[in-house]
Amino acid sequence: MDLILVAAQASPPVAKIADYGKHKYLEGKSGKDKKPKGQETKGIKISPRIAEHDMEFLARNARKFLEHGDKVKVTCMFRQRELTHPENGKKRLDAFAAGLDDCSVVERAPQLDGRQMIMILNPKPGAKKKDAKNSNEQDGGEAV
Repeated sequence: MDLILVAAQASPPVAKIADYGKHKYLEGKSGKDKKPKGQETKGIKISPRIAEHDMEFLARNARKFLEHGDKVKVTCMFRQRELTHPENGKKRLDAFAAGLDDCSVVERAPQLDGRQMIMILNPKPGAKKKDAKNSNEQDGGEAV
């Protein structure tokens, strides 16, 4: 057991008798919980041959993520022979970004990286963030 000084600035100073190792462990553990969560990155995968309806569906999901304040990483996966025409994937990614230009800003333009082309979208700075509870209630779902 050790004598641990808890509040030195208090009048009179506060101390307690406890295990110092356990005290440091609990102090570090409580410090981790206080960190604010930063911006999350959500991922969406498409292919160069994606259908129009599927593209619209994924764009709606991306819009929800962006309105919530998260980044969106859009990945266009190429298969064997599709890799010979990366311009098709670039067109798809550009069309995806154009559909979301009212609520997003392109942070990283489409860039080929091995067998995939990656683009990252950020929410627009002026767009207001929605809470997960509020957006769920507005969609007709129940708030939990």
